[in-house]
Amino acid sequence: MHHFQFREDELYCEDVPVRLIAEKVGTPCYIYSQATLAHHFTVFDSAFADVPHLICYSVKANSNIAILRLFASMGGGVDIVSGGELYRARKAGIPAERIVYSGVGKTVEEIDFALREKILMFNIESTQELERIDRRAAKMNTRASIALRVNPDVDPNTHPYIATGMKENKFGISIDNALKAYGKAKGLGNIDVLGLDCHIGSQLTEVAPFVDALKRLRSLIERLRREGVQIRYLDMGGGLGIVYDQEAPPQPHEYAKAILRELEGIDCTLIFEPGRVIVGNAGVLVTKVLYTKRTPAKSFVIVDGAMNDLVRPSLYGSYHYIQPVLKSRKETEIVDVVGPICESGDFLAKNRGMPLPSQGDYLAVMSAGAYGFSMSSNYNSRPRAPEVLVKGGDYFVIRPRETWEDLVRLESVPEYLTD
Repeated sequence: MHHFQFREDELYCEDVPVRLIAEKVGTPCYIYSQATLAHHFTVFDSAFADVPHLICYSVKANSNIAILRLFASMGGGVDIVSGGELYRARKAGIPAERIVYSGVGKTVEEIDFALREKILMFNIESTQELERIDRRAAKMNTRASIALRVNPDVDPNTHPYIATGMKENKFGISIDNALKAYGKAKGLGNIDVLGLDCHIGSQLTEVAPFVDALKRLRSLIERLRREGVQIRYLDMGGGLGIVYDQEAPPQPHEYAKAILRELEGIDCTLIFEPGRVIVGNAGVLVTKVLYTKRTPAKSFVIVDGAMNDLVRPSLYGSYHYIQPVLKSRKETEIVDVVGPICESGDFLAKNRGMPLPSQGDYLAVMSAGAYGFSMSSNYNSRPRAPEVLVKGGDYFVIRPRETWEDLVRLESVPEYLTD
């Protein structure tokens, strides 16, 4: 569900016409609905209301500090994968005790930052990382709370780039080596073992892979407890999918029912790391038509949004529904929606049936709230788009459009080239 709806023939975000925002802030631009963000967070959180749990929103999906602040105000925490995301989370007011730190490549500087902030726990992805965190904690005269990220070798049935829980993936410690790794962790002088972590992939549209992973994790927890390793937190990661096209992912309450059935009798606080399922359908990318062009082979709609603004179609071949902001009565044609970047891979849609728009029309690229702005870049020296948050009848620019001056602000010319 989301709060982007047509009123008569015009698309609104909550009570604000999308066209009005596009005219005021320019295009391309990202527009988010606060009502949708809050609703999705509440629905996911309430699905686990009967058990001890913590919702740690996955910052990588959309890292704007206004959105992080909203989730903090609702009792949420965050899952981070870099020092920059930790910095964002703290600036947004996320309490340190609600922060978990994942990722395979934590640097010394990032580890030290997290130790100083006293986050809830590190999700450890290798024994070398475990040893390094122990050494850094000793040097700082503190202790590090950890969970081991265990790779259960479960096929998530998703795009290979976002599958993370199979034995050929770079993430986590194999389930076969987990007992040995926990034994090592238990023997280190500055490590407190708190939990077990698992994340098998993103944009999952079935419950079965989660359940398969959980069966293996439950068995591991029982073995660990027999070995004297007490697991207080079970971090199930994220990955629940959304509707982009014709998918039928489980609703959070269906996901929760399946998870809790498998966890009956396991005394753990559950941690979940939803990202896409919270923010994905809460945002759109609005772009303006620059030109239309017909060739002997194809018809093109050339817009001012590009792969640097929304890379998912180019990177993953992902589908995003695209619709006019003002409904059109024109006949449907088959077109490619493409951007200005000098790459043949610069497209938002290929072979898409839609009414052929006119120059100056606005198009809304739907379901763009997750991995949209957060994966955007300055390729072709294009300033990144603004982000706008709508609340009822008001809207707020929560990140202005970059300027050309911003593009070169951190660059300098060596003195020998200035003579």
